[in-house]
Amino acid sequence: MKIILTGATGMVGSEVLKQALADTEITAVAAIVRKPVPVQHPKLTTIIRENFLDYSNLTEVFKNYDACIWCLGISQLLVTKEEYIVITYDYALAAANAMLKANPSIGFLFLSGAGADSKEKSRTIFARIKGKTENALLKLPFKKFYIARPAGIKPMQLKRDAKWYEKLLYYTYPFFKLITPAYVITSEELAKAMLNVVKNGYGNTVIENGELKELVI
Repeated sequence: MKIILTGATGMVGSEVLKQALADTEITAVAAIVRKPVPVQHPKLTTIIRENFLDYSNLTEVFKNYDACIWCLGISQLLVTKEEYIVITYDYALAAANAMLKANPSIGFLFLSGAGADSKEKSRTIFARIKGKTENALLKLPFKKFYIARPAGIKPMQLKRDAKWYEKLLYYTYPFFKLITPAYVITSEELAKAMLNVVKNGYGNTVIENGELKELVI
């Protein structure tokens, strides 16, 4: 299987990349990124681009891949409301439409989050815009489409430029795993679960945190 990956330099995306390169069932990974990934591998093709709203020159790439795992995203705490909407909603919809136009059989897994509001009425920008993005993607004619909604994600390791909330989850994970195990997941578990879904499918379109943990193989 050949997959496209976005957000490959982020906390979750970098772990998906690591697990995909180690997975013998994944034969090729095309990482669409803004900056180079610190990894070299025979299965990896890195595609550097600045404009995540225009994919017109990637038609041939999209034709040759089986699925996309969309991990591109940012915390609502780090950007303005307008920037968050562009990064979360506009980028994902532009890519999804371009992929479908080039390859109607391509699968798509959107990394969302627990609490995403499908009614799009939440006062929280994260919940409202994630819900809006989910709804828009659901209307597209993907033959295989999934939404992953993890809750608290513990990074497997802290990078030098780790955000404060990543540090918080990293150090408090043992406590929350003990008290509320159904609401936490490691980036490794999440990556393995998402790869399992794009390879083997799943019965539900929306996959909540507890289901994701059960999909780790």
